[in-house]
Amino acid sequence: MRLSRYFLPILRETPKEAEIVSHRLMLRAGLIRQEAAGIYVWLPLGNRVLQKVAQIVREEMDRAGAIEVLMPTLQLADLWRESGRYEAYGPEMLRIKDRHERELLYGPTNEEMITEIFRASVKSYRDLPKNLYHIQWKFRDEQRPRFGVMRGREFLMKDAYSFDIDEAAARISYNKMFVAYLRIFARMGLTAIPMRAETGPIGGDLSHEFIVLAETGESGVYCHADVLDLPIPSASIDYDGDLSEVIRDWTSLYAATEDVHDAARFERETPPEKRIHTRGIEVGQVFYFGEKYSRPMQALITGPDGVERPFHGGSYGVGVSRLVAALIEAHHDENGIMWPRSVAPFEVGLANLKVGDEATDAACTEIYAALEEAGVEVLYDDTDERPGAKFAKLDLIGLPFQIIVGPKGLAEGTVEIKTRAGGKREAVSVAAAIARFTDV
Repeated sequence: MRLSRYFLPILRETPKEAEIVSHRLMLRAGLIRQEAAGIYVWLPLGNRVLQKVAQIVREEMDRAGAIEVLMPTLQLADLWRESGRYEAYGPEMLRIKDRHERELLYGPTNEEMITEIFRASVKSYRDLPKNLYHIQWKFRDEQRPRFGVMRGREFLMKDAYSFDIDEAAARISYNKMFVAYLRIFARMGLTAIPMRAETGPIGGDLSHEFIVLAETGESGVYCHADVLDLPIPSASIDYDGDLSEVIRDWTSLYAATEDVHDAARFERETPPEKRIHTRGIEVGQVFYFGEKYSRPMQALITGPDGVERPFHGGSYGVGVSRLVAALIEAHHDENGIMWPRSVAPFEVGLANLKVGDEATDAACTEIYAALEEAGVEVLYDDTDERPGAKFAKLDLIGLPFQIIVGPKGLAEGTVEIKTRAGGKREAVSVAAAIARFTDV
C-alpha cells in the first residue's frame, strides 16, 4: 500500500482525554477516532490490527474444535426474561423498542440466544459435545467509559458456548478452551496468566480470567512469579486427549484476582521472593455455569438412559478490540508502538527519503514490487515529507521492520533495515533487503 493513497490521520499532539499509553498511541497513530463516549471508529490501520487479532482467535478456536456462527447484535427481551437476567443485569444493558413496540436489547453477551438456538436443534446426548462461537460487536452502557477501547461501551468480542451432557463432560470442554486461550494470547506476543476469578453476571462457580500484567490494568492481581515461565502448549496438542496435566501445571501455582484473593493461602503457598502483587488487564475469561440457563429455559436433552435433562454449559469470552489496547500497553516505547509480527497492520514500512530522485525511486519501486508479489504486507511512504517526519511516523505506528532508502546509502550500494523492537540497524544491498523478507 502506498502511503500517498492511504488514509492515516496522524495526530501531532496527544489528546488531553487520553489517560493511558494505549489510548494516547491509538489516537495519535490514527488507529481509532472517538465518535461518542466509549464509541470509536476503527480507522484503516486500526482495523487491520483488529482483523489480525480476530483471525488468530478464529484459528485457535477452530483448532480446538469450536464451530463458528454469527448471531445478531439485537436480542429479544423475552429470552432474557426466561433466564431471569433481564431485570437483574442492570443499567449497563441498552434496552430499546422497535416500531411494533417489541422489547429488544443490544446484546452485552449471548447465553440466552445460543441456548434458544440449541434447544430448538439438539435433542439427544448423541449430538454432544458441541461448542459454538462467534465474533460480534457488543454494547454495555458503562457509566464511566475510559481508557479508549480498553473500557469502551461498544466492543468486539469472541464468545463461545459449550454444551455437554453432565458436569464431567463440561469440564473437559472447559479445559479445551483454557488451553486454546493460552495459545491465542501467546501467538499475539502476550503473557496472559489464567487467574481464579468471580463469575459475575454470567453465573456459575468455576471461572478463570486471563490477565496481562500491567500497572494500567483495572484488576488487582496476586500470583506466583513462576507462572510467568510456564510453557505454552504447542499447535500439535491433541484437544481430544487428556489435557488435565496442562491445566494442573497452570493452576497449581497461586494466581487470583483481588475479588477472590485469599491472603493466607497466598502467603502459605508463595515464597516472599516469588510474590507478585500488581495490576492487570483482563483479555479473556472462561466460565463453567452448569444448568444456569438450560434449566430455566427448559433446554433439555435425552440422556443415554432415555431421561430428559438440562444440558451443562460454559461460556468463553475474548475481548478482541480490548486486546489491541493490551498489545500496545505491552509493546511500546517512548517513540510509539512496537507491534509483534503476528498482529502488525503491515510487516514492513518502506521509506523513500528523496521522492523524485531517480535512483531512490527506482530502488523503492523494485523493493515494493518484490515484496508485494511475495505477499509481504508493506506500507510504502512515497510522500514528499522530510526524512525526520517519516522516521517519526514509522516509529509511531510501530511496524516490525523498516526499509530506509536514501541517496547516500544507495551511492554506497546499500539500503538500511531497521528492526522496530530494539532499534537494530543493518546496511544491506537492495537484493539482500528483498531476500530478507521474501526468502529468495
